[in-house]
Amino acid sequence: MGKRNREEAAEQERNAAEESNNRVEQAENTQNEGAEQEITPQLSVEEELQMKLADLNDKYLRLYSDFENFRKRTIKEKGDLISNASEGVVKDMLAIMDDFERAIDNNQNSDDADAIKEGFQLIYNKFNSILMSKGLKAMNSKGEVFDIDHHEAITNVPADKKMKGKVVDVVEKGYFLNDKVIRYAKVVVGQ
Repeated sequence: MGKRNREEAAEQERNAAEESNNRVEQAENTQNEGAEQEITPQLSVEEELQMKLADLNDKYLRLYSDFENFRKRTIKEKGDLISNASEGVVKDMLAIMDDFERAIDNNQNSDDADAIKEGFQLIYNKFNSILMSKGLKAMNSKGEVFDIDHHEAITNVPADKKMKGKVVDVVEKGYFLNDKVIRYAKVVVGQ
């Protein structure tokens, strides 16, 4: 019995020591939790939702202002593009303007009609080549079937069977710019 009592006494001492250790740990945990609660107080559900709402509102306002800035910048760039779109064409036309000015100055002192005609033909060819390089193409309408997508009928004239519904005469040439009609040809159509 003595041995058993000693084992029970030793076990009771161990249990008592574990319980006192547990109590000390619980007291420390309680103090730590109290300290954490003092540092970061628990927020109610309503307060958390209000913080989330404020955060989302802030994000929304920033996104909206970014979009407004983008929209304004795009409008400005579009306006600049439209106002400066013809710059390249006008630059190329300045050379033709210079040619005309030189021709006018030279023609005042010249009596040679053939030289004047040749000068104007050279200027016309230069002008035509510049416009063609920009994508301009003249319509060849005479003798073609009347097409409402390319022609504007000025008048109808009686014609033989071969020319019925076809363009008999061109009053004003039509033009394409990069395969888009920019001026309809004004034509006389055979009936």
